[in-house]
Amino acid sequence: MFFVDPGAITPPTVRITGDLLHHLRKSLRVHVGDSLVLNDGCGARYRVEVTHVTPQVIDTRIIDQQIEPARKTAPIVLGQALIKGDKMDWVIQKATELGVAGIVPIHSAHSVIKPNPERLAHQRSRWERIARDAAQQSERWIIPTIADPIGLSGICQQYASAPLKGILVERSSNPSLATVPLPPDGQLPIVLLVGPEGGWAAEEQRLAQEQGFLPLTLGPRILRAETAAIAALSILQARLDVTQEP
Repeated sequence: MFFVDPGAITPPTVRITGDLLHHLRKSLRVHVGDSLVLNDGCGARYRVEVTHVTPQVIDTRIIDQQIEPARKTAPIVLGQALIKGDKMDWVIQKATELGVAGIVPIHSAHSVIKPNPERLAHQRSRWERIARDAAQQSERWIIPTIADPIGLSGICQQYASAPLKGILVERSSNPSLATVPLPPDGQLPIVLLVGPEGGWAAEEQRLAQEQGFLPLTLGPRILRAETAAIAALSILQARLDVTQEP
């Protein structure tokens, strides 16, 4: 399954150009008559047959179309404090595979790295590419949004109306993410904040709690930042799936 720009879809045909064209021609060696599944990232998926291949374009014919099923569970937004480059990449990749709707990088007091404003566009483009590749691999209907890095107060204000807002805190007797009640409304997002390598500063924890974020724990063990993010998302997704069982 591959994502294409919605503008490339002009029923009954889809035209493939750019990086995807080169990948399909050079790596997968697509030929006329081959079948592909293409996704517009907006809730529609197409099974197509390749009708024409050149170095400049691949033309396809739509065979059938599927529409994304109605969402039954709350979307999850991960607020991840900035961590070292390859670890941040890994979190974005795995969070995408686990189905998050959005990822918000957060400036925090204990973050080891500080983003360079001059490289921000390049870095965000890299993260979006990682998310796109992970969404293709896991056959998702959409690609999660990747926001520009913001401060903790910014994400707290942005998601003030979320029915469940949590901040992971280590070494605490706070409620467990595995048992905290989940909101009945499946439309509004669940927002989860995960700290950097050094954890959240005390003033950051106070700020989040003052803005309605519930301090939560994953248990007695101290996890690395990237491990905590994936463990927390796995717990949430498992619980959300269970709530949808008949």
